[in-house]
Amino acid sequence: MHACIIFNPRARGGSSPRMQERLRRLAGGIRLMPTPGPGGARELAKEAVAGGFDTVIATGGDGTLNEIVNGLAEVPGAFQQVRLGVLPVGTANVFARELALPFRLEKAWEIVLQGREIQVDLGVAEFQDGGAHRQRLFLQLGGAGLDARAIELLNQRLKKRLGPLAYVWAGVQAMRENRPRLRITAGENCREVELALLGNGRRYGGPFPLFPYASLKDGRLDATLFPQTNWSTLWRVAQDMWAENWNSLGGAVHWQAEVFHLEPLPDARVPFELDGERVGLLPAVFRVFPQRLRVIC
Repeated sequence: MHACIIFNPRARGGSSPRMQERLRRLAGGIRLMPTPGPGGARELAKEAVAGGFDTVIATGGDGTLNEIVNGLAEVPGAFQQVRLGVLPVGTANVFARELALPFRLEKAWEIVLQGREIQVDLGVAEFQDGGAHRQRLFLQLGGAGLDARAIELLNQRLKKRLGPLAYVWAGVQAMRENRPRLRITAGENCREVELALLGNGRRYGGPFPLFPYASLKDGRLDATLFPQTNWSTLWRVAQDMWAENWNSLGGAVHWQAEVFHLEPLPDARVPFELDGERVGLLPAVFRVFPQRLRVIC
């Protein structure tokens, strides 16, 4: 294994000197590549491919993993050359949870050293940004509407202090605003909703299986759709989550498809997010690349 570690020192828990010392001790002679700032993991992933590494070990949260995968995508043949290892050090770590990886650093490191890998699907969103066509990959999930607006409102300092509770507070702020509607289309199915969540795997926001029928290896994306996102809906969602009733989930509708088209209704501004990071505004097309990524788990 010719490996490097791309490490986000700003991830929640990653700034601890003790944790960083543990990581250096585990790494031994493996090259440690700390990210210099937002977007840095993307450039380091390209550097890793150019350096001939066959394993990139991502140490951070879902945002760090997303940057690394998008960096690899910019290098022809990188997904054949490089496999991904994961040491979860972040706030939600949804993709790591999907792979059932341990959160204790030493245990996760043992799994990386064992080197057993699978191939998983990658999602991709295509959209316009400043008049230019853009494409952004995602590993686990995407969302348009209320959740993306909450991410826009997220206080990063509060996130470092409170972790997932900071997202709850941002969600409360988003609920106080007017919530624009969007149209989602998959084949002959079409529906207007206030919130569309798209999953490559089963989990969303941490351990919650909001996409109960999803699989990382089925060549499809799953959609969980909420026609309304008012306080009544939120209360019913909370009740169903408490009862682990993931199929109904406050009246949500579940779809599966290879391609989803999302567009705002006239005069609506609807942001969307991928792997917990705000990316752009609708319209966008979401699709899947089957078994594109090699990942150690």
